[in-house]
Amino acid sequence: MAPKVTMETGGLPLELWRMILAYLHLPDLGRCSLVCRAWHELILSLDSTRWRQLCLGCTECRHPNWPNQPDVEPESWREAFKQHYLASKTWTKNALDLESSVCFSLFRRRKERRTLNVGPGHEFDSLGSALAMASLYDRIVLYPGVYEEQGEIILKVPVEIVGHGKLGEVALLASIDQHCSTTRLCSLVFMPAWFSPIMYKTTSGHVQFDNCNFENGHIQVHGPGTCQVKFCTFKNTHVFLHNVPLCVLENCEFVGSENNSVTVEGHPSADKNWAYKYLLGLIKSSPILLPTDDTDFLMSLDLESRDQAWSPRTCDIVIEGSQSPTSPSSSSPKPGSKAGGSQEAEVGSDGERVPPTPDSSDGGLSPSGEEDDEEQLTYRLSYQVQGPRPVLGGSFLGPPLPGASIQLPSCLVLNSLHQELQKDKEAMALANSVQGCLIRKCLFRDGKGGVFVCSYGRAKMEGNIFRNLTYAVRCIHNSKIVMLRNDIYRCRASGIFLRLEGGGLIAGNNIYHNAEAGVDIRKKSNPLILCNQIHHGLRSGIVVLGNGKGVIRNNQIFSNKEAGIYILYHGNPIVSGNHIFKGRAAGIAVNENGKGLITENVIRENQWGGVDIRRGGVPVLRSNLICFGYSDGVVVGDEGKGLIEGNTIYANKGCGVWMMSSSLPHVTSNHVSYNGLYGVAVFNQKEGFGEFPGGHGAQESFSEDGDAILWETELEKEDDPLRRPLTIALVESNSINHNGASGLFVQSIEALQVLTNVIHANGDRGITVAQSIQLTRVANNSISCNRQSGIKVDAPCKVEIRGNGIYDNRGHGIITKSDGTAVVENDIIGNRGSGLQLLPRSDTKVLKNRIHSFRAYGIAVRGRVKALVQENTIFQGKANKTIFQQITNNRECIIQNNKFLVFKKKSDTWRLVNPPARPNLENSLRGSSAVQSGQKVTAMGTRISARVEGGYHSNRSIFCTIL
Repeated sequence: MAPKVTMETGGLPLELWRMILAYLHLPDLGRCSLVCRAWHELILSLDSTRWRQLCLGCTECRHPNWPNQPDVEPESWREAFKQHYLASKTWTKNALDLESSVCFSLFRRRKERRTLNVGPGHEFDSLGSALAMASLYDRIVLYPGVYEEQGEIILKVPVEIVGHGKLGEVALLASIDQHCSTTRLCSLVFMPAWFSPIMYKTTSGHVQFDNCNFENGHIQVHGPGTCQVKFCTFKNTHVFLHNVPLCVLENCEFVGSENNSVTVEGHPSADKNWAYKYLLGLIKSSPILLPTDDTDFLMSLDLESRDQAWSPRTCDIVIEGSQSPTSPSSSSPKPGSKAGGSQEAEVGSDGERVPPTPDSSDGGLSPSGEEDDEEQLTYRLSYQVQGPRPVLGGSFLGPPLPGASIQLPSCLVLNSLHQELQKDKEAMALANSVQGCLIRKCLFRDGKGGVFVCSYGRAKMEGNIFRNLTYAVRCIHNSKIVMLRNDIYRCRASGIFLRLEGGGLIAGNNIYHNAEAGVDIRKKSNPLILCNQIHHGLRSGIVVLGNGKGVIRNNQIFSNKEAGIYILYHGNPIVSGNHIFKGRAAGIAVNENGKGLITENVIRENQWGGVDIRRGGVPVLRSNLICFGYSDGVVVGDEGKGLIEGNTIYANKGCGVWMMSSSLPHVTSNHVSYNGLYGVAVFNQKEGFGEFPGGHGAQESFSEDGDAILWETELEKEDDPLRRPLTIALVESNSINHNGASGLFVQSIEALQVLTNVIHANGDRGITVAQSIQLTRVANNSISCNRQSGIKVDAPCKVEIRGNGIYDNRGHGIITKSDGTAVVENDIIGNRGSGLQLLPRSDTKVLKNRIHSFRAYGIAVRGRVKALVQENTIFQGKANKTIFQQITNNRECIIQNNKFLVFKKKSDTWRLVNPPARPNLENSLRGSSAVQSGQKVTAMGTRISARVEGGYHSNRSIFCTIL
């Protein structure tokens, strides 16, 4: 009886009331809470005292956060006790239906439940004898001891079987087959009988296990049967769920399984028993694991602004136009410094001029202000090079600061899981769905397998820990899984394995320190992988192969030993919005005919290439940020293909893009800047690439059960318009600027097209062609402000240089000693060295160019040269320099029909008209280009500049020895 007192002002203190009420039992606490509002609030305030004592003192349950976090207190002890109390009554819910039958209104069974005691000194000595006398919903209490049943026990009436005393004092060696509608078993240790490994089986009813131990046997539940399991331990025990409509496993521990701990097989049965709706209501009433705010990931701006920031941009070349909004205006020489024109450039051994570096905002030379008044040129060509609008805003425009921390723009910070689910209604529906088996807050450890879902099975896993297993979860044969906020680590193979059209949602999980891939997707599986942390794997983070698909979005994938994401054998996922960083190999590797749509990812600080494409890999790589890598940004290796479009490739220590033998990529509309070596390097050397240190590639096998590479016969043949076949590698419409060595370096035995690029302010030459056995076509590019020559062509090479604008480079405009070079219709203006320099033993056609040099010759010929110089317009530079260097005893150099312009007075003005200043893209042949963007040439008045950082580097890539 509740004490009849009131809490008035001046009465007992609340602390004293709490001390008094702490002695009450559960029924009395319930009555006290009904006295008044003040008493109700007082009872609720006993959460950390009396309610905690009641919860921990209950022999039918354990700590609410057992087994994963037994040291962490729940948010409310009262709520935890309430949830357990309600769950313990679920098994009797259909008793009301039986009692309400009209037919038996006169013969209604008594509501009192009998208690049958089993054990030495009690009325029954065995479980079988007690069951023979039990009625509906009776309680059978087993006292401490070992009970071994010699035959199969068949449960024909609903009963409750409870062990008395502490868990472990009552052991039951039996094989039980449930034929009744419901049963509850509590505080028992189950072991298999001598004649069968099956400890418990039901095919239609509902069974509830609370606080039990199961050792070395099997439990089988067949649909439409259901089960609810809480606070149980399974030691080398297999739980088999076949066609179950709904089963719940909560706060359980699975230890030392020799096979799978839990198998969910078959599509959930459409025929549901009486307990289905009660289990569903219990699940929905319990607290969920998805909070409204996510602390695992940083918050970011709304998705719309992020998508706008990452829209692919094309390359605009502007000549005689307004100042770029993203670049500083040209600066005058510093006070006290001597003008750049007062120093003569030094001539290198190959005839290339390497002049001293002036103080300039972009490393270029301005015609105005660099000479003394008496040497001032009246000819002026101010120009501006404007590349693609940077996708990242101002933070990545300038040179990277040594030692500075990396600050990503807010538009690139990952969304939280809650934000992603709010955005993706299909993912939200999957996250909220409950079908088949629900496994929640369980621990799987020290065994072979965790959860195996097969043959159209359905399973949902929330807040579990999988550790020290061979694998955590396998999903095959058209099955679906939903995995939310699980920890998966130290698996001896892959953490999550999907094959044969498996799918579902894998979201918010922490997957790390696994011996194989964190997630392995094969054979047409198609999951949604969302907002996970996949890190410190001993191999790759995610592997997609054998026609595997999937959507990989908004994950953090970092510090894996091999590629963060590895796509091969016709794997074709959609990879978007991920952060892939600090890997010990490549960020993303596409190999062995792998595909994939790879968009809007941040790929940074990886040891090998940010993206590595080899052996028939044909991905679409679009609008990614690939930065701060310790090697190259993008590597296209042997027979690599694909579309590389609209990416920002920034501040990698190696090259921006490295292309190797027999590769046919389409590299277009990328922003390649501030990389340590070349902006784009094309190397065609097959020796030295056969062995690679400890990475992905030929040494890596993703076989399972010996079926390594047997998918080739079942691979799909897809006609993807994004991957149109190319017969020639294509570098088109890129902005290549401020890289440490040449903007573009070519050493190849295969054909190459270099079209409509902006190559600006690089630390060495604009373009270097060291070897070109087949034709390299350099057309309609803007090549400006590079630290040495605009273009250099070595022997032996076959190069066509047509329609380019080559402006304001610090060396010569073009240097060639090739025996197969055509220089046609270019504007070679304002370079410090000669406009065009022909070295000994070269064979060059120079046709219809406009050439001017400030200090040196328009065209300089050194030694024995075979050349045809025809129909060029050559402007005079300094007054004391001739337009054309004298040629003696060289009958193979034919000079005819050229136009020479010499200024007569300082008021003379020359303009580039008919056609206007090149590159003139309107007249270029770009019908085969995939980038039909608004590149245009406009009139101009001012110029902008950009700083040149770094010097000449070796012509070898830091990263050229994988696969």
